[in-house]
Amino acid sequence: MASQTQGIQQLLAAEKRAAEKVAEARKRKAVRLRKAKEEAQDEIEKYRQERDRQFKEFEAKYMGSREGVAAKIDSDTKVKIEEMNRMLVANKEAVVQELLDLVYDIKPEVHKNYQLK
Repeated sequence: MASQTQGIQQLLAAEKRAAEKVAEARKRKAVRLRKAKEEAQDEIEKYRQERDRQFKEFEAKYMGSREGVAAKIDSDTKVKIEEMNRMLVANKEAVVQELLDLVYDIKPEVHKNYQLK
């Protein structure tokens, strides 16, 4: 009977050691997965930074800086506004006179849809 109890004790001890080894292996696996995830995140961030740098170089090469584009837009807008003001000054009198001529030139007529009953 003692040998049977001793055999059971050995089996229980072996099962306990196996459970500890499995738990240890799971912990190592979790550590490796966490480390792999961190490395992947670092690699993704490096790739993102590299692509962003390449895009900024491309943008600067073909479009100029954002400040340069904004300054060009502002200068173009000022030129167009000045041109419009010159056209306004040059044509103001003629347009006002044309409007007044149309307002003063009244020709009373019966509308074509008007029907006498």
